[in-house]
Amino acid sequence: MNSLRQRIKRAAHGHKPIGDAHREAALFTRRALAGMAIIVLCLIGLGVRFWILQVRQHAELNARSDANRIVTRPLPPGRGLIYDRNGVLLAENIAAFRLEVTPEQAGDVQATVTRLGEVLPISDDDITRFNAQRKRKRSYEGIPLRLKLSEEEIARFSINRWAFPGVEVVPYLTRSYPLGAEFAHTVGYVGRIDENDLTALDAGEYAGTTHIGKTGIERSYEKRLHGHVGYEKIEVNADHRPLRVLPDRLAPVPGDNLYLSIDAHLQEVTEAAFEGRAGAAVAIDPRSGEVLAMVSVPSFDPNLFVNGISSVDYRGLLEAEHKPLLNRLLRGTYTPGSTMKPFVGLAGLELGLRKPEDTVLSTGEFFIPGQSRAYRDDVRGGFGRVDLVQAIARSVNTYFYSVSLDMGIDRFSDYLGRFGFGQPTGIDLLGEGSGVLPSRQWKRARFNQPWYPGETVIAGIGQGYWVVTPLQLANAVSTLAARGVPHTPHLLRAVQSASDEAPVVLPLAPEQASVIGKPEDWLAVQRGMIEVVRAGTARAMGIGFPYDIAGKTGTAERYSRTDETWTSISASPIERHQVLFECFTPADAPRIAVVVALEAGRSGASDAAPIARKMLDAWLPGDQQRQHIGSLATASGEQP
Repeated sequence: MNSLRQRIKRAAHGHKPIGDAHREAALFTRRALAGMAIIVLCLIGLGVRFWILQVRQHAELNARSDANRIVTRPLPPGRGLIYDRNGVLLAENIAAFRLEVTPEQAGDVQATVTRLGEVLPISDDDITRFNAQRKRKRSYEGIPLRLKLSEEEIARFSINRWAFPGVEVVPYLTRSYPLGAEFAHTVGYVGRIDENDLTALDAGEYAGTTHIGKTGIERSYEKRLHGHVGYEKIEVNADHRPLRVLPDRLAPVPGDNLYLSIDAHLQEVTEAAFEGRAGAAVAIDPRSGEVLAMVSVPSFDPNLFVNGISSVDYRGLLEAEHKPLLNRLLRGTYTPGSTMKPFVGLAGLELGLRKPEDTVLSTGEFFIPGQSRAYRDDVRGGFGRVDLVQAIARSVNTYFYSVSLDMGIDRFSDYLGRFGFGQPTGIDLLGEGSGVLPSRQWKRARFNQPWYPGETVIAGIGQGYWVVTPLQLANAVSTLAARGVPHTPHLLRAVQSASDEAPVVLPLAPEQASVIGKPEDWLAVQRGMIEVVRAGTARAMGIGFPYDIAGKTGTAERYSRTDETWTSISASPIERHQVLFECFTPADAPRIAVVVALEAGRSGASDAAPIARKMLDAWLPGDQQRQHIGSLATASGEQP
């Protein structure tokens, strides 16, 4: 009862009845104003947001919109061409035709491919590559199935074109090597970019590019040859199908054209001179280190690798008897034999162990003091008393046994190392071997054994642990021909970029100091090498040649000299000796140094020297022409 009274009192003192119109109007006004304020705030917020989107973030959002509407398509650059020193084309880009399948339009792709096989030859390798690319591309993009179609194949497909929707013959550019196997180990080849390549490449720079240099010059100068990628913009629909090409375009910059120091004619003659026998040959200009020819026999057709070699062809190369994929120039292993004698003789002079006129008695056998083992000469009974010139000319082992023993292996390996033995030459090709320069440290590291005096003796005639590559030996002979001034062998001679009207000849590296201290020492060795060709072991080699030739034969024998079998030479090519020949000419002012190495032959004089002579005969007309032009330029006061 009391609570009811209290409620009546409170109502009477402060609370109005529910039906009070004035109170309701005031409440409505307050609520309307609050609602209006909220609406105004929302409109202000919406306006601010609209300003942010349309003004402040306009560039960013417009770019996002264009990204959905416009696709940037890379334009791969044209690969640079490769020429020899006289402008003979060694690597080019040619127009070809390929068979492309667009999965979206072809329907049942596998059935289409099977039916195409009834019209055109399609290998399992083609199908494997097609399926691999299909996984990475969109269904409306064309995928190559067959590359380099012949005219007959194009005609055959054209007749049946109606039966294959979504299949087209498409033109494209492909790499080609017009001289084929002749330059395979030098120029190299390009191949499809694989997973290993992708990890090392600049993805942006190689966008749209399908091939990359794999070996040879193609690999060494990949950056120069590749060029710079371009771009064009394409408008697409919601499904990313192209609608039109927009005018905004950045043209690609083609790769540089390269001019090598190689003479294609000399290269061709050199390869033919081998007549299929396994080996290698190198010719270098000792004045600059320019490589004039480098041949590895047998070779292979690099065009097989450009668009993917078939498993059958690759297996055939791997299983071939004489290993055509082996680059004998850079990785061939040869025992140098007597080709080391001029260097060993020079070392004896330079180290003060011998004078040119000093003589050694050759009796046919040489004994290390305190030992009973005999180290033999090539002639029973020996050559009698000989000096350095006679020892080189007649290849007298005893002279070099004696000087190398007096020298000791430490001084021996130190001096011979000055000519680049036991290390890569630094030529602008990848994959070069180091060979083996016999030394105490090398044997300890290789076999964990001490060095013995008998090993020094046989090292003095280029036997024992010696291993050289043909390029390494040619580099040493070139240094010797240049009177001890080393030049790093190189192949790149000139470059022509897109902005150049003519090739720009590259400057030579600064000349280094000679590794020969006394000019008279060089003259003594030179006289010995001249006598090799005039009246020594290679006396038939220089007949009729207009210049004096300084040379040296080498025969790495495969027979033991502990019994009578060392005097025989097998009639089987497999069992014959490893033979070499080195030379330079003109002897007084050399302009070419040559090394020839054969894996099987009777002797360096009878098998390797004739190849070298054919090389010199092929080089001579071009050299005489260059000398004539140089003389005319000098007479007129111009730089030759």
